[in-house]
Amino acid sequence: MPQYRRLYIPGACVFVTLTLQDRGSDLLVRHVDLLRQAVRDTRAERWFGIDGWVVLPDHMHCLWQLPEGDADYSTRVGAIKARFSMAVRRAGFTPPLPQTGPDGRVNPALRKGQVGIWQKRFWEHHIRDDRDWIAHRQYCWMNPVKHGFVEEPEDWPYSSYLRDIGA
Repeated sequence: MPQYRRLYIPGACVFVTLTLQDRGSDLLVRHVDLLRQAVRDTRAERWFGIDGWVVLPDHMHCLWQLPEGDADYSTRVGAIKARFSMAVRRAGFTPPLPQTGPDGRVNPALRKGQVGIWQKRFWEHHIRDDRDWIAHRQYCWMNPVKHGFVEEPEDWPYSSYLRDIGA
């Protein structure tokens, strides 16, 4: 089993990608109001700045600025995932049962009746400089275009694009 090591730098700017277990789902945009509340509640508990954000049907990309002296983006990710999961379950969503892999076995993390909404892990990248920050913010803006949901980033309603450009 690989050992994942994450970098923790207090006050860092971090690009984070969170993905649903069901890659074909539209759960994040269908319940974007619950996702937004999960983010608001998490920010009220453990503040972080939002430099960019895009929510797609089955994943999202976030560009966060952590407070000085605080490097704990993992707790924030976990809180958002947990709050959203609880909220959609309360709203009546039941995740599909886990599928078996090619070896006929179910993912060991889901064997005991657990059904996950999110992929267990998340991807993170620490922003190195201004050019890296610009590239990742533009990545957020252009992701709905890349996936064919819209032709222009301003047409995607689940993005910080219009806020970011000052529209």
